[in-house]
Amino acid sequence: MTTDQDLTMDGQSAAAVFAAKGIDVTTTKDRGVIKVVKHQGLNGERPMIGDRVTVHYTGKLLTGEKFDCSRDRKEALCFNVGKGQVLKAWDIGVLSMQMGEVCSFLCKPEYAYGFNGNPEKIPPNSLVVFEMELLMFEGEILTDDSGIVRRIKVKGDGYTNPNDGSRVEVHLEGRCGGRLFDCRDVSFIVGEAEDKGVPLGVDRAMDKMQKGECCSLYLKPKYGFGREGKPEYKIGPDSDIIYEVTLKSFERAKETWEMDLPEKLDLAAGVKHKGNQYFKGGLYYQAVIQYQRIISWLEMECGFGIEQQKRIQSFLLTAHLNLALCFLRIKDFSQAVDNCNKVIELDKSNEKALYRRGEARLLRNEFPMAMEDFQQVLRVNPANRAAHGQLLICQTKIKEHHERDKKTYANMFQKFAERDTKIGKTKRRRDESARSGMNGELGNKRRRRSQDCPS
Repeated sequence: MTTDQDLTMDGQSAAAVFAAKGIDVTTTKDRGVIKVVKHQGLNGERPMIGDRVTVHYTGKLLTGEKFDCSRDRKEALCFNVGKGQVLKAWDIGVLSMQMGEVCSFLCKPEYAYGFNGNPEKIPPNSLVVFEMELLMFEGEILTDDSGIVRRIKVKGDGYTNPNDGSRVEVHLEGRCGGRLFDCRDVSFIVGEAEDKGVPLGVDRAMDKMQKGECCSLYLKPKYGFGREGKPEYKIGPDSDIIYEVTLKSFERAKETWEMDLPEKLDLAAGVKHKGNQYFKGGLYYQAVIQYQRIISWLEMECGFGIEQQKRIQSFLLTAHLNLALCFLRIKDFSQAVDNCNKVIELDKSNEKALYRRGEARLLRNEFPMAMEDFQQVLRVNPANRAAHGQLLICQTKIKEHHERDKKTYANMFQKFAERDTKIGKTKRRRDESARSGMNGELGNKRRRRSQDCPS
C-alpha cells in the first residue's frame, strides 16, 4: 500500500495535486469530494447503499497534521454506507471504491466537519484529506439469522416504509443460479404475499424499503421456497434464490394508534382466519405474522364492559396458543414456551398452554419441568390421554438420563482411580530409584574413606 506523502505539503500544493489528478465523485459535481486513486482495487462490484463496509482510514489537515487514524488504534471501522452513519464525504467516497482500493479524498467543509470544525482537532471551515482503504463489503443483513441480505441498487424517496397490512405495487425479477424464473408486476398485502406466490423474504423486506427503491434480495431457503422448492419454476429443494425488487408504490395500513378498539376487534377476526389458513397449509412463518398482528393490536387494550374484555382476552389467548403451536412446528422452543407463559398468566389452568409448554420443554430436554407441566394438565383434565403418554416419555427420559450419568461418573471415577494408581506406581519407582542411588553413593563414600585411612 502506498502512502500520501505527495499530499503532505502546504494547502495550495495539496489542492493543486487533487485538481490535477483527482476525480469529482459527488452526484452534483460541485467538487465537494475529490478522489485520487493510489492503489487500484480488484475489478468487480462496488459497494451499494446500505452495504456493510470495513475500512481503514487516516485523516489529515492540508498541513499534513494527522488528526485521526484507525491503524493507530489497530481497529478497522465498520458501517452501513449511504445511511448517514458517518461523514457525508465517506458515504459518497466509499461508494466509488472497489475491494482493496486505496485512495485519498479532498473534502470540502460541508462534506466533512462543517463551518464549526471540531474544537479539539479541526479548525473551523477546514478542508481535510482522508486516505481510505476498502477492506471488504457485504450486503445489509435484514434478519438475525442472516437469511435475508439486501443490496440497494437505486435509493428510494421519502422517509416512510410499508407496514404490515400495506398494499404494495412491485416489480419482481427472481433468479436461481443465474437463471431468470420470475418476472412480473404484482400487487399484494404485506404479510400476505404468499397469496400471490411471492416468497416470504420479499414480504419481510418490504418494511425496509422506500418508494422507488430497487434492491437485490439474497434469500436463504427458509425465506425462499424452503425444503419443497418450487417445481413450476424448476427450483429444487433448499435452494438459495435472488429477487430484484422495485417498489413502485404503496398505501400504508393504519397503525395501531390510528384504530379504535371496535375496529381492532373486527380486523382481528379476519387476521385470525388468515393465520389459520396459513397454518393448515403448513406455512408457519406466514401464520406467525398474522397472529403477532393481533397481539400488537390488543395486548395493551383493556376494553369497556365485560363483553369487550372477554373478546380481547379470547383473541389474545388464541393468538398466543396458535403462536406456540407454530413455534413448536418450526422448532423454536423458547418462543413456544414464552407464548405459553403469556397464556398461563391470563389463565393458570389453560390445558392447551400447559400441554404445549410441556412439549416444548420435553423437546429442550428439560424433563422434570416438562413432567410437571403434564402433571398439571392431568390435574386440570385427568382424562387427557396424550398427557399420560407424555408423562411416560418424561419418566423414561429421566431414567435414561440418570443411567447415563451413572455410567459417566463410574467411568470418571475409574479413570481417576487408574490415574492415582499410575501416579502411585511412578512415585514408588522414583522413590526406590532415589533410595538405590543414595545407598550406592553411601557405599562409595565408605570405600573412599577406608582408602584414605592409614594402614
